[in-house]
Amino acid sequence: MSAPLYQLKAEFFKTLGHPVRIRVLELLSQRDHTVSEMLPEVGVEAAHLSQQLAVLRRANLVVSRREGSTVSYALASPELADLLKVARSILSGVLAGQAELLADLRAAQTDGKPPS
Repeated sequence: MSAPLYQLKAEFFKTLGHPVRIRVLELLSQRDHTVSEMLPEVGVEAAHLSQQLAVLRRANLVVSRREGSTVSYALASPELADLLKVARSILSGVLAGQAELLADLRAAQTDGKPPS
């Protein structure tokens, strides 16, 4: 019996639930990259980056291509770039709402009134 769709979605989002993996996907949504190109952008040790790339490969989120001794990575689906854009948009809205709340709290603090 196959897993329910919601369970598969949960596993998918768990795979995305690591900052290094998100950064890698962001870089790959711009263009294909080699490990050496990603290292300074991601800011982790080569072994750690390789581990995270392996997780993304096993989840079929990235694909690799060998050219001689160089391995390039690419998104397995351009829809991943769209997902990252949607996530950014959602977070922008959430943060804007939090900034508004913070401004209200600060204003209430200076005028001595409780926030509404």
